[in-house]
Amino acid sequence: MLIIPPPPFVASAYRVKLATQAWEITGAAALRRQVFCAEQGLFDGDDRDAIDSLAIPIVAVAELCGMPDTVVGTVRIHQPEPGLWIGSRLAVAEEHRQAGSMGASLGASLIRLAVSTATARGCRCFQAHVQSRNALLFRRLRWTTLKEVELHGRPHHHMQADLSHYPPWPDSAQGFLTLTRRAA
Repeated sequence: MLIIPPPPFVASAYRVKLATQAWEITGAAALRRQVFCAEQGLFDGDDRDAIDSLAIPIVAVAELCGMPDTVVGTVRIHQPEPGLWIGSRLAVAEEHRQAGSMGASLGASLIRLAVSTATARGCRCFQAHVQSRNALLFRRLRWTTLKEVELHGRPHHHMQADLSHYPPWPDSAQGFLTLTRRAA
């Protein structure tokens, strides 16, 4: 008798929202360590820095049967001076990097909520340092490269969002739902 194992878990939906629960904040930190320390080797052991005490964490949570299950994406935003907001530490778990609806990735959804949350809080300028390999995604989302720089030994683009493309989001704590694509 041939036993066929069940297919791997595939989330049916992702909620992109502010991290408001302790498990979401812990999950975001663990994901950042996985991506920036283990996968990319940008930091030794932990990527936390002084900005974490000021930043607002945003997460993408995989949902199973309509219930929150696992943090699979994160980004943080902060306001170093009135009107200027900075996004950083965008990370998506490797097995969820292609998830989304109508071609939209979780990374794009996290970026959208990050900028729209800042816009709702009085943002007049939103910037980020983006790894060069991800600059095309940001350009597609209406970001402009201000200059190319090297950070943590890697090429980056210092980029700025076109705020006209990011209207204020009314309830960032609730966020929004992104449905997954299913193979035909």
